[in-house]
Amino acid sequence: MAIFLPSRHTRQVRACHSNESVLRKFIAYLQVEKGLARLTVAAYTGDIRQFAAFLAERRQLLSAAERPDVHEFLEQLLSNQLDGRSVGRKLSALRQFYRFLLLDGGVRQDPTLNIDSPKQWKVLPKSLSPGEIESMLGAWRLSKGELNRAIAIRDNAMLELSYACGLRVSELLTAKLEDLKLEVGCLLVRGKGDKERVTPVGAPALKRLEEYLRDARPVIAAGKTSPLIFIRCGAKALSRQRVWQMVQEASRNAGRKASPHMLRHSCATHMVENGADLRTVQTILGHADISTTEVYTHVALDRLKSVYEKHHPRAKAR
Repeated sequence: MAIFLPSRHTRQVRACHSNESVLRKFIAYLQVEKGLARLTVAAYTGDIRQFAAFLAERRQLLSAAERPDVHEFLEQLLSNQLDGRSVGRKLSALRQFYRFLLLDGGVRQDPTLNIDSPKQWKVLPKSLSPGEIESMLGAWRLSKGELNRAIAIRDNAMLELSYACGLRVSELLTAKLEDLKLEVGCLLVRGKGDKERVTPVGAPALKRLEEYLRDARPVIAAGKTSPLIFIRCGAKALSRQRVWQMVQEASRNAGRKASPHMLRHSCATHMVENGADLRTVQTILGHADISTTEVYTHVALDRLKSVYEKHHPRAKAR
């Protein structure tokens, strides 16, 4: 007797339905029992949906979230330059949601319990070591079949460019062919608030981009056209979820769990560690305020202390 397992798409649909069912109950609770205003309910619902999308990238349900998931979600928001007050509001929404689930029997424990307000956090960005980056970028193997091979070349080029330029995921996905100047080795980046900056592109990334544009992109486009550099089959736009999946696959091959934003953090950290001034790093990352860039000096100092304590003969107490 044949046994048919549900496809990945089927599992995703079921997960979506499960989350929506819980959300509908929560909305009714806020409206009827708590008597909250319509705009407040909408804000809370939006915050929960954002967390649900974060979990979906990890193939998790809202009801299966744990404390580290909540903490990493809030850290990601802060590292994306969302202010502590706004992140604190999202934590408040999550607390309301999981307290409701606890009362309703949807969860056995509250994953938001004992998490301090993000306004009190001083979050240092997580980054990969240069060796881990090399392992990650070198972990790709070309697949069999013309299309699979083209997709592997594309993904490798995306990873190289993300790290080379310290790009946000949104900047990577919206980069256009006209923005890339291979002959001079630079990329026009359209950042937050439609602010533009020109970022140098290193030789390894340029090599991967040339290979992708020459050998892979025409195969993926299949005769269709798009202004975007990176596309999926039929010249359609890629999703943020695909970038997350790609980074997870590459980092798993390299033996280290990573997220797309860690490539951006790694770019900045490695530049500071190698002597780059903060103004240059600020320009490359597109930070509006240099105080955002200054966090990388703390990361570099932590690494410096670690190396010192490991290698200096009188660094440790006797």
